[in-house]
Amino acid sequence: MDKISQQVIKLAYQEDIQSGDITSEATIRKRLPGKALIIAKSSGILSGTEAFRYAFKLASPKIKVVFHIRDGNKYSPEDKIATIKGISQALLRGERLALNLLSHLSGVATMTSMFVARVDGLKARILDTRKTTPGIRYLEKRAVKHGGGRNHRMGLYDMVLIKDNHIAAAGGVGEALEKVLDIRRKVEIEIADFYQLETALNYSPDIIMLDNFNIRRLAWAVKIIRSSSQRIKIEASGGVNLKTVRSIAKTGVDYISVGALTHSVPAADFSMRYV
Repeated sequence: MDKISQQVIKLAYQEDIQSGDITSEATIRKRLPGKALIIAKSSGILSGTEAFRYAFKLASPKIKVVFHIRDGNKYSPEDKIATIKGISQALLRGERLALNLLSHLSGVATMTSMFVARVDGLKARILDTRKTTPGIRYLEKRAVKHGGGRNHRMGLYDMVLIKDNHIAAAGGVGEALEKVLDIRRKVEIEIADFYQLETALNYSPDIIMLDNFNIRRLAWAVKIIRSSSQRIKIEASGGVNLKTVRSIAKTGVDYISVGALTHSVPAADFSMRYV
């Protein structure tokens, strides 16, 4: 797990525990050994086991967690996901944070798998975006991969992505692309209309993102790009949901980026049952 995610989880633990778990300390004998099961209450794709372990490690380094299902695998209601053993007070200290992480990340993986299933048999691949929860982007992007999707750029540092505000500030599509010709990184540009598309094709970027194009305009833009270059990859974005994603994929795009994979997924439902 990356250091940023570790720091965020540490802060989240401190946010929850602060001066101590007064309920557990008052009701449970200090050294009482305990055991708990994590049970699925819905079906989905598992993700977040590393973060889950780390949350319990913060509660006590002596807690032992054994997962019975791996990241990226399916689970069903009443499946036993994990067994946890340790001092009972520590089990209860780590419970909520660990479950919050597992539930959210499994929700991301599950939602991603639904989008991937919708485009089955077509060439388009589902991508995530930077619309992630601050501090745990690495974990969310791993969850996307567990769900069968692919990662777009991790941050601002690993590829060039010229968006509408870059274009406006630079003075136009051509002006923006002219400035990145010597950068030895993959170059992508977001296009809003056919005039911008015509200009962008003169510079042959690695990827052209067609933003908020309806299906008819999207299909026509794909034809224009393919007739100009077979090398340029095509990404569709904007207004993508489970109802529209297959129609978008049928236009022949290479990638479909979906912010909803990370910014608005319902949490998966798990419970911890103390034995």
